[in-house]
Amino acid sequence: MADTAAWPGVSGKEYVYWVTPIGTPLKAEPGNYVFAKQGPNGKWYAVHIGETEDLSAPLLDPDAEECIRRNGATHLHTHTAVGPRQVRQREATDLKLRWRPKCS
Repeated sequence: MADTAAWPGVSGKEYVYWVTPIGTPLKAEPGNYVFAKQGPNGKWYAVHIGETEDLSAPLLDPDAEECIRRNGATHLHTHTAVGPRQVRQREATDLKLRWRPKCS
């Protein structure tokens, strides 16, 4: 498994994320994230996409947590995104429009 994965948005911009198993402790930094599962072909599929002020804090409410579990997410893809929240929101929207995750 690669340490990083590239996620292209509907805009054509590509975002590079670190890949870790769900539950891996993360630094208290603002960023974007993708809960993902890997298909038999090795390709990643987005289950939930979001942004946060603190990647080390719980990222999901109980309903979203159940949804990602039910839909087979095994890994959390993250990257730090310092700057205004609007930048993280634009990125999350760009990715959601491209990948249409079931739990976002």
